[in-house]
Amino acid sequence: MKKSIPVDQAVGMVLPHDITEIVKDEFKGCAFKKGHIIRTEDVEHLRRLGKEHIYVLELSDKEIHENEAARLMAAALAGPGTEYSNKVEEGKVAIRASCDGLLKINKESLLNFNLLGDVMCATLQTNTPVAKGEQVAASRLIPLVGSRALVQEAIAIAGSGEPITRVLPLKKYRAGLVITGSEVFYGRIEDKFEQVLRDKLAKLGSQVVMVGFAPDDPGKIAAEIKKCLEAGADLIITSGGMSVDPDDVTRTGIKEAGAEDCVYGTPVLPGAMFLVGRIGDVPVLGLPACGMFHKITVFDLLLPRILTGERIGRRELADMGHGGLCRNCRQCRYPVCNFGK
Repeated sequence: MKKSIPVDQAVGMVLPHDITEIVKDEFKGCAFKKGHIIRTEDVEHLRRLGKEHIYVLELSDKEIHENEAARLMAAALAGPGTEYSNKVEEGKVAIRASCDGLLKINKESLLNFNLLGDVMCATLQTNTPVAKGEQVAASRLIPLVGSRALVQEAIAIAGSGEPITRVLPLKKYRAGLVITGSEVFYGRIEDKFEQVLRDKLAKLGSQVVMVGFAPDDPGKIAAEIKKCLEAGADLIITSGGMSVDPDDVTRTGIKEAGAEDCVYGTPVLPGAMFLVGRIGDVPVLGLPACGMFHKITVFDLLLPRILTGERIGRRELADMGHGGLCRNCRQCRYPVCNFGK
Protein backbone atom coordinates (compact mmCIF):
# COMPACT_ATOMS: atom_id res chain seq x y z
CA MET A 1 0.00 0.00 0.00
CA LYS A 2 1.33 3.49 -0.89
CA LYS A 3 0.66 6.45 1.37
CA SER A 4 2.08 9.87 2.38
CA ILE A 5 3.77 9.94 5.77
CA PRO A 6 6.03 12.34 7.74
CA VAL A 7 9.63 11.50 6.99
CA ASP A 8 10.58 10.94 10.65
CA GLN A 9 7.89 8.25 10.87
CA ALA A 10 9.04 6.43 7.73
CA VAL A 11 12.01 4.46 9.13
CA GLY A 12 11.78 0.82 8.04
CA MET A 13 9.42 1.58 5.17
CA VAL A 14 10.14 1.24 1.44
CA LEU A 15 10.44 3.99 -1.18
CA PRO A 16 8.28 3.27 -4.24
CA HIS A 17 10.22 5.72 -6.47
CA ASP A 18 13.66 7.32 -6.94
CA ILE A 19 14.47 10.58 -5.09
CA THR A 20 16.78 12.93 -6.98
CA GLU A 21 19.46 15.14 -5.46
CA ILE A 22 20.92 18.22 -7.21
CA VAL A 23 24.04 20.08 -6.05
CA LYS A 24 24.72 23.11 -8.25
CA ASP A 25 27.67 22.60 -10.59
CA GLU A 26 28.59 19.35 -8.81
CA PHE A 27 26.00 16.59 -8.93
CA LYS A 28 22.63 15.60 -10.30
CA GLY A 29 21.48 12.05 -9.75
CA CYS A 30 19.67 9.53 -7.62
CA ALA A 31 20.13 10.00 -3.87
CA PHE A 32 17.74 7.19 -2.93
CA LYS A 33 16.67 4.47 -5.33
CA LYS A 34 13.25 2.96 -5.69
CA GLY A 35 12.97 0.10 -3.21
CA HIS A 36 15.32 1.68 -0.63
CA ILE A 37 14.36 0.79 2.93
CA ILE A 38 14.51 4.02 4.93
CA ARG A 39 17.01 4.07 7.82
CA THR A 40 17.27 6.44 10.80
CA GLU A 41 20.38 8.07 9.31
CA ASP A 42 18.43 8.82 6.09
CA VAL A 43 15.90 11.14 7.75
CA GLU A 44 18.07 14.31 7.87
CA HIS A 45 19.34 13.65 4.32
CA LEU A 46 15.77 13.46 3.07
CA ARG A 47 14.89 16.70 4.88
CA ARG A 48 17.84 18.45 3.20
CA LEU A 49 16.28 17.38 -0.08
CA GLY A 50 13.05 19.12 0.94
CA LYS A 51 11.20 15.94 1.84
CA GLU A 52 9.09 16.51 4.96
CA HIS A 53 6.58 13.95 3.71
CA ILE A 54 7.24 11.05 1.38
CA TYR A 55 5.34 8.24 -0.22
CA VAL A 56 6.25 4.86 1.24
CA LEU A 57 5.28 1.24 0.82
CA GLU A 58 3.85 -0.53 3.82
CA LEU A 59 4.15 -4.31 3.52
CA SER A 60 1.96 -6.89 5.15
CA ASP A 61 3.30 -10.16 6.56
CA LYS A 62 2.25 -11.85 3.32
CA GLU A 63 4.27 -9.51 1.11
CA ILE A 64 7.99 -9.31 0.37
CA HIS A 65 10.15 -6.56 -1.11
CA GLU A 66 12.24 -7.26 -4.20
CA ASN A 67 15.58 -6.75 -2.40
CA GLU A 68 14.84 -9.25 0.34
CA ALA A 69 13.44 -11.71 -2.21
CA ALA A 70 16.52 -11.44 -4.43
CA ARG A 71 18.87 -12.19 -1.53
CA LEU A 72 16.83 -15.17 -0.35
CA MET A 73 16.54 -16.65 -3.84
CA ALA A 74 20.22 -16.16 -4.63
CA ALA A 75 21.14 -18.08 -1.47
CA ALA A 76 18.96 -20.98 -2.63
CA LEU A 77 20.13 -20.88 -6.25
CA ALA A 78 23.89 -20.72 -5.57
CA GLY A 79 25.38 -24.20 -5.37
CA PRO A 80 28.96 -25.46 -4.88
CA GLY A 81 31.57 -23.49 -6.77
CA THR A 82 29.46 -20.32 -6.84
CA GLU A 83 29.07 -17.25 -4.66
CA TYR A 84 26.86 -14.18 -4.45
CA SER A 85 26.87 -10.78 -2.79
CA ASN A 86 24.15 -9.34 -0.58
CA LYS A 87 24.38 -6.20 -2.69
CA VAL A 88 21.21 -5.81 -4.75
CA GLU A 89 21.42 -3.80 -7.96
CA GLU A 90 18.17 -2.79 -9.67
CA GLY A 91 16.41 -5.60 -7.83
CA LYS A 92 18.87 -8.26 -8.98
CA VAL A 93 21.50 -10.36 -7.24
CA ALA A 94 24.30 -11.81 -9.37
CA ILE A 95 25.69 -15.31 -8.84
CA ARG A 96 29.34 -15.74 -9.82
CA ALA A 97 31.83 -18.56 -10.17
CA SER A 98 34.03 -18.89 -7.07
CA CYS A 99 36.59 -20.93 -9.02
CA ASP A 100 37.64 -21.71 -12.57
CA GLY A 101 35.64 -24.67 -13.83
CA LEU A 102 32.65 -26.00 -15.70
CA LEU A 103 29.18 -24.58 -15.13
CA LYS A 104 26.41 -27.08 -14.51
CA ILE A 105 22.75 -26.03 -14.57
CA ASN A 106 19.87 -28.14 -13.28
CA LYS A 107 17.66 -27.28 -16.25
CA GLU A 108 14.54 -29.03 -14.97
CA SER A 109 14.57 -27.20 -11.63
CA LEU A 110 15.38 -23.93 -13.39
CA LEU A 111 12.34 -24.39 -15.62
CA ASN A 112 10.07 -25.11 -12.64
CA PHE A 113 11.47 -22.06 -10.83
CA ASN A 114 10.75 -19.76 -13.76
CA LEU A 115 7.28 -21.24 -14.35
CA LEU A 116 6.16 -19.58 -11.10
CA GLY A 117 5.92 -16.30 -12.99
CA ASP A 118 6.76 -13.49 -10.57
CA VAL A 119 10.31 -14.72 -9.99
CA MET A 120 13.10 -15.24 -12.50
CA CYS A 121 16.55 -16.70 -12.80
CA ALA A 122 18.68 -16.34 -15.95
CA THR A 123 21.85 -18.41 -16.40
CA LEU A 124 24.61 -19.15 -18.86
CA GLN A 125 24.24 -22.49 -20.65
CA THR A 126 25.11 -25.67 -18.83
CA ASN A 127 28.57 -27.11 -19.59
CA THR A 128 30.03 -23.66 -20.24
CA PRO A 129 33.66 -23.24 -19.09
CA VAL A 130 33.80 -20.25 -16.73
CA ALA A 131 36.49 -18.28 -14.91
CA LYS A 132 36.55 -17.33 -11.25
CA GLY A 133 34.49 -14.18 -10.72
CA GLU A 134 32.49 -14.57 -13.93
CA GLN A 135 28.74 -14.04 -13.64
CA VAL A 136 26.92 -17.32 -14.27
CA ALA A 137 23.36 -16.42 -13.19
CA ALA A 138 21.17 -13.61 -11.85
CA SER A 139 17.83 -13.66 -10.05
CA ARG A 140 15.16 -11.20 -8.99
CA LEU A 141 11.54 -10.76 -8.02
CA ILE A 142 9.86 -9.21 -11.05
CA PRO A 143 7.41 -6.84 -9.27
CA LEU A 144 8.65 -4.41 -6.61
CA VAL A 145 6.53 -6.22 -4.04
CA GLY A 146 5.42 -9.81 -4.35
CA SER A 147 3.94 -12.75 -2.51
CA ARG A 148 6.14 -14.08 0.28
CA ALA A 149 4.54 -17.51 -0.17
CA LEU A 150 5.48 -17.58 -3.86
CA VAL A 151 9.08 -16.66 -3.06
CA GLN A 152 9.20 -19.45 -0.49
CA GLU A 153 7.89 -21.85 -3.14
CA ALA A 154 10.67 -20.71 -5.48
CA ILE A 155 13.25 -21.26 -2.74
CA ALA A 156 11.87 -24.76 -2.12
CA ILE A 157 12.22 -25.63 -5.82
CA ALA A 158 15.80 -24.33 -5.88
CA GLY A 159 16.65 -26.29 -2.75
CA SER A 160 15.24 -29.64 -3.86
CA GLY A 161 17.58 -32.10 -5.55
CA GLU A 162 20.71 -30.99 -7.37
CA PRO A 163 21.47 -27.25 -7.04
CA ILE A 164 20.35 -25.10 -9.95
CA THR A 165 23.83 -23.58 -10.40
CA ARG A 166 27.16 -25.33 -9.74
CA VAL A 167 30.70 -24.80 -10.96
CA LEU A 168 32.77 -27.97 -10.96
CA PRO A 169 36.54 -27.48 -10.69
CA LEU A 170 38.63 -29.20 -13.35
CA LYS A 171 40.93 -31.97 -12.13
CA LYS A 172 44.56 -31.87 -13.22
CA TYR A 173 45.04 -34.91 -15.43
CA ARG A 174 48.27 -36.53 -16.64
CA ALA A 175 47.61 -37.25 -20.30
CA GLY A 176 49.23 -39.79 -22.57
CA LEU A 177 49.10 -38.94 -26.28
CA VAL A 178 49.29 -41.54 -29.02
CA ILE A 179 49.80 -39.99 -32.47
CA THR A 180 48.76 -42.52 -35.11
CA GLY A 181 49.29 -42.72 -38.85
CA SER A 182 52.00 -44.32 -40.95
CA GLU A 183 52.62 -41.04 -42.78
CA VAL A 184 53.72 -39.44 -39.48
CA PHE A 185 55.41 -42.53 -38.01
CA TYR A 186 57.67 -42.98 -41.02
CA GLY A 187 58.47 -39.28 -41.30
CA ARG A 188 56.66 -38.63 -44.57
CA ILE A 189 54.90 -35.61 -43.01
CA GLU A 190 55.53 -33.59 -39.86
CA ASP A 191 53.13 -34.16 -36.98
CA LYS A 192 51.06 -31.10 -36.04
CA PHE A 193 48.67 -32.79 -33.65
CA GLU A 194 50.92 -33.06 -30.57
CA GLN A 195 51.31 -29.33 -30.02
CA VAL A 196 47.61 -28.68 -30.58
CA LEU A 197 46.72 -31.20 -27.87
CA ARG A 198 49.43 -29.97 -25.49
CA ASP A 199 48.10 -26.42 -25.77
CA LYS A 200 44.47 -27.43 -25.19
CA LEU A 201 45.36 -29.52 -22.13
CA ALA A 202 47.62 -26.86 -20.64
CA LYS A 203 44.91 -24.23 -21.01
CA LEU A 204 42.69 -26.36 -18.76
CA GLY A 205 45.41 -27.09 -16.21
CA SER A 206 46.45 -30.60 -17.29
CA GLN A 207 49.78 -31.83 -18.63
CA VAL A 208 51.21 -34.39 -21.03
CA VAL A 209 53.36 -37.11 -19.42
CA MET A 210 54.14 -39.18 -22.53
CA VAL A 211 53.79 -39.03 -26.28
CA GLY A 212 53.85 -42.22 -28.34
CA PHE A 213 53.80 -42.65 -32.12
CA ALA A 214 52.38 -45.64 -33.97
CA PRO A 215 51.79 -46.61 -37.61
CA ASP A 216 48.43 -47.83 -38.88
CA ASP A 217 48.79 -51.10 -37.00
CA PRO A 218 46.28 -51.99 -34.25
CA GLY A 219 48.82 -53.96 -32.23
CA LYS A 220 51.38 -51.15 -32.23
CA ILE A 221 48.73 -48.58 -31.36
CA ALA A 222 47.63 -50.75 -28.44
CA ALA A 223 51.24 -51.12 -27.31
CA GLU A 224 51.74 -47.33 -27.23
CA ILE A 225 48.55 -46.87 -25.23
CA LYS A 226 49.79 -49.41 -22.69
CA LYS A 227 53.13 -47.59 -22.44
CA CYS A 228 51.25 -44.39 -21.60
CA LEU A 229 49.35 -46.18 -18.84
CA GLU A 230 52.59 -47.59 -17.45
CA ALA A 231 54.01 -44.04 -17.43
CA GLY A 232 51.19 -42.96 -15.11
CA ALA A 233 48.76 -41.42 -17.58
CA ASP A 234 45.21 -41.11 -16.24
CA LEU A 235 43.85 -39.85 -19.57
CA ILE A 236 44.59 -41.30 -23.01
CA ILE A 237 44.13 -39.28 -26.20
CA THR A 238 44.74 -40.73 -29.64
CA SER A 239 44.90 -38.63 -32.79
CA GLY A 240 43.87 -39.63 -36.29
CA GLY A 241 42.85 -42.90 -37.88
CA MET A 242 39.16 -42.63 -36.94
CA SER A 243 37.50 -42.60 -40.38
CA VAL A 244 36.03 -45.49 -42.37
CA ASP A 245 39.12 -45.91 -44.58
CA PRO A 246 40.58 -49.44 -44.40
CA ASP A 247 43.93 -48.07 -43.15
CA ASP A 248 42.28 -46.18 -40.29
CA VAL A 249 42.56 -48.76 -37.50
CA THR A 250 42.92 -46.60 -34.39
CA ARG A 251 39.55 -47.77 -33.05
CA THR A 252 40.71 -51.37 -33.26
CA GLY A 253 43.96 -50.50 -31.50
CA ILE A 254 42.06 -48.76 -28.69
CA LYS A 255 39.94 -51.86 -28.14
CA GLU A 256 42.99 -54.14 -28.25
CA ALA A 257 44.49 -52.01 -25.47
CA GLY A 258 41.56 -53.06 -23.26
CA ALA A 259 39.11 -50.20 -23.74
CA GLU A 260 35.50 -50.86 -22.75
CA ASP A 261 32.24 -48.94 -23.03
CA CYS A 262 33.48 -47.48 -26.30
CA VAL A 263 31.06 -45.17 -28.08
CA TYR A 264 31.96 -44.14 -31.61
CA GLY A 265 30.28 -41.31 -33.47
CA THR A 266 28.72 -38.05 -32.33
CA PRO A 267 26.01 -35.73 -33.71
CA VAL A 268 28.53 -32.86 -33.70
CA LEU A 269 30.24 -31.17 -36.64
CA PRO A 270 33.18 -30.99 -36.67
CA GLY A 271 33.82 -34.21 -34.79
CA ALA A 272 31.33 -36.82 -36.01
CA MET A 273 33.95 -39.62 -35.93
CA PHE A 274 34.98 -39.04 -32.31
CA LEU A 275 35.32 -41.99 -29.90
CA VAL A 276 35.09 -42.13 -26.12
CA GLY A 277 35.75 -45.16 -23.93
CA ARG A 278 37.57 -46.27 -20.78
CA ILE A 279 40.39 -48.58 -19.76
CA GLY A 280 39.50 -49.25 -16.16
CA ASP A 281 38.96 -45.78 -14.71
CA VAL A 282 41.09 -44.06 -17.36
CA PRO A 283 39.14 -42.16 -20.04
CA VAL A 284 40.20 -42.81 -23.63
CA LEU A 285 39.42 -40.23 -26.31
CA GLY A 286 39.87 -40.94 -30.01
CA LEU A 287 40.12 -37.75 -32.07
CA PRO A 288 39.49 -37.67 -35.80
CA ALA A 289 41.79 -35.63 -38.03
CA CYS A 290 39.41 -32.65 -37.97
CA GLY A 291 40.84 -31.87 -34.53
CA MET A 292 44.02 -30.65 -36.21
CA PHE A 293 42.31 -28.62 -38.94
CA HIS A 294 39.46 -26.94 -37.03
CA LYS A 295 40.18 -24.66 -34.09
CA ILE A 296 37.18 -25.95 -32.11
CA THR A 297 35.60 -29.41 -32.38
CA VAL A 298 33.63 -31.87 -30.27
CA PHE A 299 36.88 -32.49 -28.36
CA ASP A 300 36.78 -28.95 -26.95
CA LEU A 301 33.17 -29.43 -25.87
CA LEU A 302 33.85 -32.72 -24.10
CA LEU A 303 37.32 -32.28 -22.63
CA PRO A 304 36.22 -29.96 -19.77
CA ARG A 305 33.46 -32.43 -18.88
CA ILE A 306 35.96 -35.29 -18.85
CA LEU A 307 38.24 -33.22 -16.59
CA THR A 308 35.45 -32.91 -14.00
CA GLY A 309 35.28 -36.72 -13.81
CA GLU A 310 32.02 -36.98 -15.76
CA ARG A 311 31.44 -40.24 -17.59
CA ILE A 312 30.36 -39.72 -21.19
CA GLY A 313 28.20 -42.33 -22.91
CA ARG A 314 25.79 -42.56 -25.82
CA ARG A 315 23.05 -40.48 -24.16
CA GLU A 316 25.45 -37.63 -23.34
CA LEU A 317 26.74 -37.63 -26.91
CA ALA A 318 23.27 -37.85 -28.44
CA ASP A 319 22.16 -34.85 -26.39
CA MET A 320 24.81 -32.73 -28.10
CA GLY A 321 23.07 -32.78 -31.49
CA HIS A 322 20.99 -29.71 -30.59
CA GLY A 323 23.59 -26.94 -30.95
CA GLY A 324 26.21 -29.33 -32.28
CA LEU A 325 26.67 -27.61 -35.64
CA CYS A 326 29.59 -25.19 -35.78
CA ARG A 327 29.04 -22.14 -38.00
CA ASN A 328 32.74 -22.03 -38.95
CA CYS A 329 32.84 -18.29 -38.40
CA ARG A 330 35.68 -16.44 -40.08
CA GLN A 331 36.77 -15.22 -36.64
CA CYS A 332 36.15 -17.88 -33.99
CA ARG A 333 34.66 -16.48 -30.77
CA TYR A 334 34.07 -19.76 -28.95
CA PRO A 335 32.80 -20.15 -26.24
CA VAL A 336 30.88 -16.90 -26.86
CA CYS A 337 28.73 -18.54 -29.54
CA ASN A 338 26.02 -21.13 -29.99
CA PHE A 339 28.32 -24.12 -30.70
CA GLY A 340 27.69 -26.88 -28.20
CA LYS A 341 24.91 -24.91 -26.50
